[in-house]
Amino acid sequence: MKVFRVTGEIRKPNLKTSFKQEIIAAKPENAVEKVYAELGSKHRVKRFHIKINSVDEVSPEDITNPLLKKLVLGEEKVGEQG
Repeated sequence: MKVFRVTGEIRKPNLKTSFKQEIIAAKPENAVEKVYAELGSKHRVKRFHIKINSVDEVSPEDITNPLLKKLVLGEEKVGEQG
C-alpha cells in the first residue's frame, strides 16, 4: 500500500475551506474515493461540493501524520531521527 496526500477544497454556499489529507491506498483513485467518503461522513459534505486539486504519492520520510508514519515505517524507525 502507498500513502497519498490529497489536497482540495470544500465549497458550500456558506463555507469555503481547504483541506489536506494523507490516505493509505493502492491507487490514487482509491485515495480520492476514501477522501470523498470521509468528508461526507464526518462533515456532511456532498461530493459535488468537494473539489480535489491534487493527489500526490508521499515517500515514507515525508509523511506528516504520526499514526500513518508509524504504520508505514514501523515503531522502531520513528524514534531514530538522531
